[in-house]
Amino acid sequence: MTPLYSGKVRDLYDAGDGRLLMVASDRMSAFDVVLPTPIPDKGKILTQLSLWWFERLADVIDNHLITADVSQFPAPFTDRPEFAGRSMLINKLDMVMVECVARAYLSGSGTRQYNATGAVCGVPLPAGLVEGSRLPETIFTPTTKAPVGSHDEPITYDQVVTEIGAERAASVRRLTVEILDRARAVCEPRGIILADTKVEFGTTPDGQIVLADEVLTPDSSRFWPASSWAPGSAQPSFDKQALRDWLTGTGQAYAEPGPELPAEIVEATRERYVAAYTQITGLSWV
Repeated sequence: MTPLYSGKVRDLYDAGDGRLLMVASDRMSAFDVVLPTPIPDKGKILTQLSLWWFERLADVIDNHLITADVSQFPAPFTDRPEFAGRSMLINKLDMVMVECVARAYLSGSGTRQYNATGAVCGVPLPAGLVEGSRLPETIFTPTTKAPVGSHDEPITYDQVVTEIGAERAASVRRLTVEILDRARAVCEPRGIILADTKVEFGTTPDGQIVLADEVLTPDSSRFWPASSWAPGSAQPSFDKQALRDWLTGTGQAYAEPGPELPAEIVEATRERYVAAYTQITGLSWV
């Protein structure tokens, strides 16, 4: 079977009748480079966490999921063990061609924009904020949806309106902020700060906006341990930061082809993904 699309971390297969099979791999990307060393279980963790969040967002927005039960997949995908736990049969959508990002805390590229302009994606913010500061309210900070090999660039809300129209822009802004705020309310009692997230939307043939791809995973969001939150510097996080730090420290960030990862970095990265899943959901990872 040849995928219709093979991306940095997932593959899409044509399942017929307007459906796709989305399979999350264990491939890891960093600094827009796919690395040759997989992270064991990563694809399964992202898939299972997305499914968990789909259930908890069902009253906010519908999603593209048909089933994640491999026994219910159409031929030739039925009961294939390599797809178990890491795949979803989904409805094919017309994707919204904007990266929809919401932020509740200042971090990363947002801090760089703020330091340069006092705003993030055209949204003015109060003076005196630092890396890790909590924002007065959740803000919508979209970016372009760049092709593979290019970098997403920050854009303003007015640019989103120009790109996808005023009505759709208003809907995705409202939904992105609502998704982040709903998820923050789930995470905070569990000792986790959800600083920001990126979500993907698509439209059904009748024009309904639905949630697509993965949602609220360590690949699409910044999760910080609340116990160590200290504005003024980069925060520890439940993601691939150990890997990114290793690449930067060895001078191999953005290197192509990417380097093989040492065993200790692979294990440290896997441990963070497992910790995100278990602490957010309260479930064990076997």
